[in-house]
Amino acid sequence: MTFLQGFLLLFFLFALVRTIKQFRKHQMPVYWALLWVMVWLIAGVVVLLPQTTDIAARLVGVGRGVDVVIYLALVLLFYLVFRLYARQETIEREITKLVRNIALDRKEDDADKTV
Repeated sequence: MTFLQGFLLLFFLFALVRTIKQFRKHQMPVYWALLWVMVWLIAGVVVLLPQTTDIAARLVGVGRGVDVVIYLALVLLFYLVFRLYARQETIEREITKLVRNIALDRKEDDADKTV
């Protein structure tokens, strides 16, 4: 095992433990926890057995195993960026509604005080 493989395995183990802790603290829904557990386990297998990427490459018709890893990583990153963007938009809309309601409530309170 090379230094890089050992380092990556330690990182993936750390990430796996953090994912499980967040799930147990109810900070992560089940489907996200399962997704990330699968990601960290698959990444660990790929680091331990790099030839598995060649098998995956042949199955999907790509030349090299590393290409499959890069394609999958890009797809995952694009999906996560999309999810973050959608979540940010939702939060911004919720904040706008909340601020609007607070402003209307304060305006009503000020109107009540002047009467």
